[in-house]
Amino acid sequence: MNILLVRVSSLGDVLHNMPIVADIRRHFPNAQIDWVVEEGYVSLVRLNPMVRNIIPFALRRWRKKLSDKSVRGEIGQFFRTLREVEYDYVFDTQGLLKTGVIMGAARVVRGGQKVGLANGSEGSGYEGISRIFHSKSIPLDPRTHAVARGRLVVAAALGYRVDTPANFGLPDVAPDAARPAWMPAEPYVVYFHGTARDAKKWAPANWIELGQALALMPILLPWGSPKEKAEAETLAAALPNARVLPQLSMADAVLLARHAALAVGVDTGLTHIAAAFSRPVVEIYCDSPRWKTEGNWSPKIVNLGDRGAPPAAAEVIAAAKSLLAPR
Repeated sequence: MNILLVRVSSLGDVLHNMPIVADIRRHFPNAQIDWVVEEGYVSLVRLNPMVRNIIPFALRRWRKKLSDKSVRGEIGQFFRTLREVEYDYVFDTQGLLKTGVIMGAARVVRGGQKVGLANGSEGSGYEGISRIFHSKSIPLDPRTHAVARGRLVVAAALGYRVDTPANFGLPDVAPDAARPAWMPAEPYVVYFHGTARDAKKWAPANWIELGQALALMPILLPWGSPKEKAEAETLAAALPNARVLPQLSMADAVLLARHAALAVGVDTGLTHIAAAFSRPVVEIYCDSPRWKTEGNWSPKIVNLGDRGAPPAAAEVIAAAKSLLAPR
């Protein structure tokens, strides 16, 4: 059975789609699974050994230069690659017009199905027009967890029940794995403090208080924009045990999350990646609903706060110390 997953972005959403792969292979061990994803997230999906082919999608880059002949050639090649395989099932678990178009262009065998969401979740960017590309639309409770949504859609189409914890298919870190030059050899804490929406951020004074409570344990501060870099530098100036990292590629950012002794982060993709690796993680919710994305598949994940109710520094400190305590 050949299956195509269409989930192109964003980082957290791509990550939350990954347990579908393990679900399918658990029930259909010989299934061959391909995935269409934004080119920036290919390195993340590639970590899952159960995905056969990854088809990079580059709309974010293409739409800036649609008049260029080379870009039009890339788009044409994308659709030719997409249509090389006839699929038994194509799943669009994002529910946008752009992902519906990809689904519509994919080829299916006679009797094959194109399956997607019949409705969006609360606060999602769902576009109902995407249903015109479906042969079957699966309705779900609007308050279904982000990880469960895709799992339930695929399970309904393939005829099995979702009855196991989420398995992201990500390999464990070898104890003697090589580390890049910017990563300390000793155990470290990473602060995933940056996010695109200011309302989702945790107050700088809280990050500083947490860092002071963690004594001399190294704290690494990644950033993804000049604004986030300035915020990281402000935190580092107040914490002698903190260091601002160089700008990281997506692959290196995943490596940062994967090796952390403790990750503390707001509701953002890299925090969820650390949770998917089942690292010790404190997830901080300030202005987004906790029910939607909280890590609920590992006892090493502590979720604090909620929309409009950010946790106090003392709560996060207590959770961090508990996770770092010898077991």
